[in-house]
Amino acid sequence: MISIIFYFIIIALAFPSGIVLAKLCKDEIKNWRKRLLLMSVISLIIAIIVYYFNFEILEYKIPIIVGLFFIIINCIVIVWRSYPRLKKN
Repeated sequence: MISIIFYFIIIALAFPSGIVLAKLCKDEIKNWRKRLLLMSVISLIIAIIVYYFNFEILEYKIPIIVGLFFIIINCIVIVWRSYPRLKKN
């Protein structure tokens, strides 16, 4: 039960870390948008593969998936925050 709470906390911490990284690395993000989206897609594919296939060697299936979802959310938040805001009239 406690481990599930820790997993949710780790996934929730991806949002503020993505926002902080987007503020700190404005110039680099412009060049890395496509790469960050590619990393998100690759992480999602790996998470699906790890979830559906039964690896006998792999005992830490859920922590690996949580780590991959942290990467996915972090990259998507960085890309989302890097786009300029539309000014409202």
